[in-house]
Amino acid sequence: MARNLLKLGALEAQKTAFLLCDIQETFRPHIKHFGEVVRVANKMLEAAKHFNIPVYVSEQYPKGLGHTTKDINVEGAALVYDKTTFSMYSQELKDRLKKDVPNLGSVVLFGIETHVCIEQTVIDLLKEDINVHVLADGVSSRSLMDRSLALQRMQSIGCFITTAENVLFKLLRDKEHPAFKMISKMNREPTADVFDLHASSKL
Repeated sequence: MARNLLKLGALEAQKTAFLLCDIQETFRPHIKHFGEVVRVANKMLEAAKHFNIPVYVSEQYPKGLGHTTKDINVEGAALVYDKTTFSMYSQELKDRLKKDVPNLGSVVLFGIETHVCIEQTVIDLLKEDINVHVLADGVSSRSLMDRSLALQRMQSIGCFITTAENVLFKLLRDKEHPAFKMISKMNREPTADVFDLHASSKL
């Protein structure tokens, strides 16, 4: 019997949703490489238009912590919602996903913080047998140690730890895809190697 390609890390646009977690301006001074996380988020939002993939944006207690940074245009998102739970996978999101992507098989997740909201979202999604791809170049924390250990934990429980470029080319699958030129142009510059524990650069 053939193995399920989505379980092996393949992606199909019509069975995929993008989740952007809590990239709020209030967190900018505290999150390592916040600028790189914003850059990757913008890339994914732009790519989502070409693949017709819905994007869901959470904001952690915006009444006290403010909204998504204005450096990210969330106007075209399928849903922007507030939460107090750390996991993005609230009942509101569940209901919208069932309506918008009835054959949901995979979620691509990016945002902050890696060891709190991202990790708890991963656990909730995996519990529902949804494949999860976390963008290593699109997540961060206040501490690079917390970020690194969270990525290890998530990989150990069955999450795909990947990059924006890897995900986008998996969605393309073929040079003949109508979005190939646009996606290739978006990825001319490789992922910035800013998350090494000994990196001296600071975005």
